[in-house]
Amino acid sequence: MKKSMNSQMDLYPEQYELHQQDLIRGPISRRKFFKRMGLGIASFVVVSDVVSAEILNQLDPSLAEDAIASWIHIDESGKITVFTGKVEVGQNIRTSLAQVVAEELFVEVEDIHLIMGDTDLTPYDRGTYGSLTTPQMAPILRKAAASVRELLKETAAKEWSVGKSGLQMEKGIVIHPSNGKRLSYSQLSQGKKLFQQVDSEVAVVPVSSWKVAGTSVPKIEGKSFITGRHKYVSDMALPGMVYGKILRAPANGAKLKNLDTSRAESMEGVTVVRNGDFVGVTAPDSPTANMALAMLEATWDRTPQPSRKDLFGHLKKTARNQPESKSELTDALSQASFKLNQTFTIDYIAHVPLEPRAGVAEWKGDKLTVWTGTQRPFGVQEELQRAFDIPKENVRVIMPDTGSGYGGKHTGEAGIEAAKLAKATGKPVKVTWTREEEFKWAYLRPAGVIDVRSGMDSSGKVTAWEFHNYNSGNAGIQAPYTIAAKHDQFLAADTPLRQGSYRALASTANIFAIESQFNDLAAEIGSDPLGFRLKHLQDERLTNALTACADKFGWDKSRKKDHGFGIACGAVKGGFVATCAEVSVHPETGEVKVIRLVTSFECGAIINPRHLESQVVGCVLQGLGGALFEAIDFKEGEVLNASISGYRVPRFADIPAIEVVLLDRKDLPPAGAGEAPIVAVAPAIRNAIFEVTGKKLNHLPMIPSGSITV
Repeated sequence: MKKSMNSQMDLYPEQYELHQQDLIRGPISRRKFFKRMGLGIASFVVVSDVVSAEILNQLDPSLAEDAIASWIHIDESGKITVFTGKVEVGQNIRTSLAQVVAEELFVEVEDIHLIMGDTDLTPYDRGTYGSLTTPQMAPILRKAAASVRELLKETAAKEWSVGKSGLQMEKGIVIHPSNGKRLSYSQLSQGKKLFQQVDSEVAVVPVSSWKVAGTSVPKIEGKSFITGRHKYVSDMALPGMVYGKILRAPANGAKLKNLDTSRAESMEGVTVVRNGDFVGVTAPDSPTANMALAMLEATWDRTPQPSRKDLFGHLKKTARNQPESKSELTDALSQASFKLNQTFTIDYIAHVPLEPRAGVAEWKGDKLTVWTGTQRPFGVQEELQRAFDIPKENVRVIMPDTGSGYGGKHTGEAGIEAAKLAKATGKPVKVTWTREEEFKWAYLRPAGVIDVRSGMDSSGKVTAWEFHNYNSGNAGIQAPYTIAAKHDQFLAADTPLRQGSYRALASTANIFAIESQFNDLAAEIGSDPLGFRLKHLQDERLTNALTACADKFGWDKSRKKDHGFGIACGAVKGGFVATCAEVSVHPETGEVKVIRLVTSFECGAIINPRHLESQVVGCVLQGLGGALFEAIDFKEGEVLNASISGYRVPRFADIPAIEVVLLDRKDLPPAGAGEAPIVAVAPAIRNAIFEVTGKKLNHLPMIPSGSITV
């Protein structure tokens, strides 16, 4: 479903298109494709090199998406290469996509080689975000692989003058049904460059028959990551390459007033580049570049900016619309026997990726190649096209596997900066952001204020629900519960700091408020929080996740002294999640300790159970930081805690016992898993603290100091 254009453009002006659910370009007609290619309708593709994909992509990316050539190639040696614009940022999608292709072609995962996120070689793709890779890309690749499989069988059947239905396939070989003759995929595809669209009606292997997909195969190239042999952009070095650093303003909104570059320019091997407000230096090595940057003498004009202490008042004051209230909701609230009005506040938090932004750029004539860690290679290609006003086909963006993104690497700053410096110096340039730059100049998860009003009748049924979110976003804004009179509204506001996508978007904030409010309604009438939720739930999948989590956790068992139990649930982007938390609160010091977290998760059929569990655990750990500690501190536009020592992320001592319950729905198509499991962590912990202390912690993060007042 499409979001409201105004609200999304207001919230994420740089990334509006990323939040649409129909981003991958729709297929063109078969006749239009073949007319453009000058080919006959009956031809098909099993190609022996990658040239055909390049040609298709350069003609028109939208044409390429219908052709098997864009997705799968079998060369003369039998090597199977798969192409996708999706990228690997630590979620292990390389392995699961290889699994679904291997399943359809009756080969091993090791036989599949994926090329990902290369704008010259892979089909156009809007980006890797929104938990869309599995539900969008896996079906495309399954269909493409199944189409290849059927074409190989047809070719073998013609060779042997038999019907294809009796042919068997295993380990890259087609086997004759009666005499045992064999033809390898390489023999069948050798020398052929035949064109056909992906058959949208082709039968794929049923989930119930999966032998490769649905199993916990090891991570592809996992050993290289563990041993450190894997090369990231920050490890790259090109012949003649120099290192770049960028002069950045001391605070948001500051403008360059004066600049003296003489000291930096006197350094051997240093080049100073200035183009308007863009100022950078290059040097033969990184230490010299850092020193040259420090030698630049700049003065800045600052404009008044809000500080953290003014944040939440500022967001409500600058809302671009007024909160609405429906008449039927007003009536329902006035008639309610029990009423509860609460406000929840959410701080900005940073993505803190393991690998800060990095980019390498090289110009060869009017052709530009950029290597950068981004979730949107084609988006960065478009940014570079605009920055240099050159044809898009003159820009190639390559995304090596990258050390995490969490929604924070949709943009291509480091690559663009490297390209500007490379253009000016005539040399390849690498720009690697520092951790401080990542904190100060990357975009943040939006801060927000959420006002909730609700009411119940005398039987304990929630009859009225009004929900207003200021600034943090509308993802996950709708409560999953059955309530007669409901109204929710997102109100865009003026953000003091740069903000953008974050894992699960605004669902982390909205579900925190929803599940906290619902929990407190249960407490108002002395109802069990689990039973109260189940009473108001009609969604079978969310109900199953909730009950599975409670069963594993042992929700009904007795509590220890000074321990509390909490529960929360939510449905996000095709994933259904519930989390139970056990916390302890020291009766004298107020120190809060998360003892145990159990998360149940259902996202349809599971492609790789082991790696899905890792995804869930990763979400839970990241959610722990946002729940307890993480917050950007800032004053008059300047980030004050721009380091790991000043910005608290979970430490080993903070990690509770974590258990994961995976619900495998083989009757449903697989959905993404990179985001949904994060959303129930904070409210489950909050509700556990409430149970043991009676205190309602309605702000994220809840305990930045590690303790509460008792």
